[in-house]
Amino acid sequence: MPGDMSWMKSRYDELSEKSLLWEPPTLEGPNQPRCQMDGKPTIMLSANNYLNLTTHPKVVSAMQDATAFYGAGSGSVRAIAGTMDIHLEAEKKVAEFKGVEASLIYSAGYTVNVGLIPSLVAGPQDVIISDSLNHGSIIDGVRLTKASRAVYAHNDMGELEAVLKAHESSDRKLIITDGVFSMDGDIAPLDEVTALAEEYGAMVYVDDCHGEGVLGDGGAGIVDHFKLQGKVDFETGSFSKALGVQGGILAGTEMTRNHALNHSRSWLLSGSQPPGVAAAQKAAIEVLMDEPQHHARLWENTDYFRKELQSLGFDTGDSVTPIIPVMCGESSVAKAMTQELGKLGVMAGAIVFPMVARDKARIRTQMSAGLSRDDLDTVLSCFEKVGPKLGLI
Repeated sequence: MPGDMSWMKSRYDELSEKSLLWEPPTLEGPNQPRCQMDGKPTIMLSANNYLNLTTHPKVVSAMQDATAFYGAGSGSVRAIAGTMDIHLEAEKKVAEFKGVEASLIYSAGYTVNVGLIPSLVAGPQDVIISDSLNHGSIIDGVRLTKASRAVYAHNDMGELEAVLKAHESSDRKLIITDGVFSMDGDIAPLDEVTALAEEYGAMVYVDDCHGEGVLGDGGAGIVDHFKLQGKVDFETGSFSKALGVQGGILAGTEMTRNHALNHSRSWLLSGSQPPGVAAAQKAAIEVLMDEPQHHARLWENTDYFRKELQSLGFDTGDSVTPIIPVMCGESSVAKAMTQELGKLGVMAGAIVFPMVARDKARIRTQMSAGLSRDDLDTVLSCFEKVGPKLGLI
């Protein structure tokens, strides 16, 4: 007889009763600002596709051409027989763009964190010091280590320093922070983090998945934003957001790359990415470097939309990036707002407990360079209609 699986239904029923089930809508075509979702035309405000590169002709054709030449897959893990010249070309292009010696590309941003973090500490004589609002993939990576752990209040540099002082005797000290915090759209004070790290002899690890292609000159990321090249030990990122493709990024020194290549289990034990994906990764970086108008347009849209939302009376929290939350308070209000906006043809997802605190539910809007001013004005009019019904303005 099979094992008792009744616990699974109980957990499902519990989530259903609390309105916490994930019920993803279905895209019926490309993920772009004007899309087809669940059978109707929709304006997309919930994609990570900040630069609208998922359908860029150069990126798409690079993927098609490489697939025709190399085949659909690589046939092995990278460490054995799955490294092709196109993978190395993509990594060299990333390093050029980031202004570092080398890079290593993983299968996803998640696999960077769960594979790299455990390789950087050895045991309880070491300490990982993590921002309280760090992404779940960082938390998972930390859990896979045997290091001591400490958490500091979100972006609280006084508390970070206190934790560093309390762990001065630790062998290795590793500070980990998101660059852009994905729920609130605020950024880490990386300049202050690195200054404290230097004072107390700590390593710095920044996950810049939502800053890649967004922050810095031309989208080079948070390290470039603060002009901290050479002062951040581990800069990680993602191709699956602003760069419109898929995959994770580690950027740094040649020694950092060599360490990760030899010790990061999620890289060593994952199948090599299809060559078409690697070619698209390289092409996306080239587009970002050669066509700065996408980055400029993203910030034009971001500044306009945030200002107009605030002028309507909505609370956009601490956002300073293209992630612009509309604070709702209770989860039920956020879910109701998503439903009402959906009826008007706008996809803007509700972020509710346990992803955020019980009283911090919000609609998370995300800007795209592909949104026109007419698109934004249409969305704003929808927010203006829905807000009073839910007591938000």
